Amino acid sequence: MKKRLIAASLTTALAAAAVGGCTGGSENAAVKEAPVKAPENELFIFTAWPAFYVKEDIFDKQVGQFLKKKFPDVQFKHVAWDNPGRRYEDLIAAGTIPDIIFDEVRRNSYRQVGRFKMEYDVTELIKKYNFDTGKINPSDMQRSIAASEGKLYSLPFNNNEWVLIYNKDIFDKFGEEYPKDGMTWDEAYDKTKRLTRQDGDITYKGFQMNPAHYMKFNQLGESGLDPNEDKASLTSGNWVKIVNNIRRFYDIPGNQLVKTNQFSKGNVAMIIDSLENATRLINENKNINFDISSVPVFPEAPKAKFQPNTNGMFITNQSTKKDLAFQVIAYLLSPEYQIELAKQGVIPTLADPAVQQAFAKDLAEWRGKRVESLFYLTSAKPTLRKPGLTFIDTNTDMVWNLISKESKDSQTALRMTEDAMNKTIREAQELVKQGGVNPYQ
Repeated sequence: MKKRLIAASLTTALAAAAVGGCTGGSENAAVKEAPVKAPENELFIFTAWPAFYVKEDIFDKQVGQFLKKKFPDVQFKHVAWDNPGRRYEDLIAAGTIPDIIFDEVRRNSYRQVGRFKMEYDVTELIKKYNFDTGKINPSDMQRSIAASEGKLYSLPFNNNEWVLIYNKDIFDKFGEEYPKDGMTWDEAYDKTKRLTRQDGDITYKGFQMNPAHYMKFNQLGESGLDPNEDKASLTSGNWVKIVNNIRRFYDIPGNQLVKTNQFSKGNVAMIIDSLENATRLINENKNINFDISSVPVFPEAPKAKFQPNTNGMFITNQSTKKDLAFQVIAYLLSPEYQIELAKQGVIPTLADPAVQQAFAKDLAEWRGKRVESLFYLTSAKPTLRKPGLTFIDTNTDMVWNLISKESKDSQTALRMTEDAMNKTIREAQELVKQGGVNPYQ
């Protein structure tokens, strides 16, 4: 495993790219596993998620320029995940461990940060600097807690929120009322039936969403893993309700599942996607007359949107500048900064009305849109699990494949997936027992 991590086949150029040219040593020294000592006033930030920080101009616009202004005596070095060449393995091989990592919390706390032994509990730094975690959206905060084995390895940076966007021209064409905040899934289903139709050569689809994402981040707060035991948990009544709800949309004749990318072609009335993807789609076709609404809700959870898809900030265990790193993170969670981030169309994690009201103020494509709908509902809270249990990713892709490709009923698809996940958990435990790593996270 160690040989794999240090990647003996890495070229000198690859290692240099991984550190953005900051090694300062000879070519041979650049690929050694020994740490590369950075200047005392340098803070190394590595961004895996949000993915758009691979573009340095976006990182500088949304993060870098504010850090330079707030911390004028600190030199910030930024490297983004950009496969191949700038992955966790590459940084380790080059001996350059980041001080701060931005990454997806739910899965990558285990799959990346934990795998490479970079996790660090920030609880004492929170106490030392009297940082108020109560000002953070509780669901985002719980996402970090749930992925921290009873500690706290990250603080939330942003939420790649799920948003419903709709094509107003399709609604107008067929005389259908626009979606309203608080719309139920039953109401969304009825609209989908009325908007799915053939008109000349064009097939209009009423609604699309990735079913696996819908299940994984479901609004009823259901987890695919048992909170107290090392086993899967997919056969509850709530899980059946969740699955039956989404599958009926794709049983509507003409509304077969396609990728949400079809929205930019102008023949899909409503989609739910991450804010990052939704923004990309509306910019692909600027002629689409769109608006947004809160996502549909279940009657038993009328104020709950999807569980948060949180990107967090981790201080690495190897960092020698943990205090400075925490002060930077605390600033990035201040109203002063989060207002500026929100203006650029990034969903903040600060539970502050002023921050929410600033959302997308600097973006022309969102001007005049119902952006307040993004904050109409409250994120469902992820389930907390007992520390020490095996984490694997909930295989909602398998659930949907059994339904869509093998015509299984919902109960059977869930039971078969639960059995498969339990087998995966046992395999992961055995691999770890033998000194390997869990590859199923």
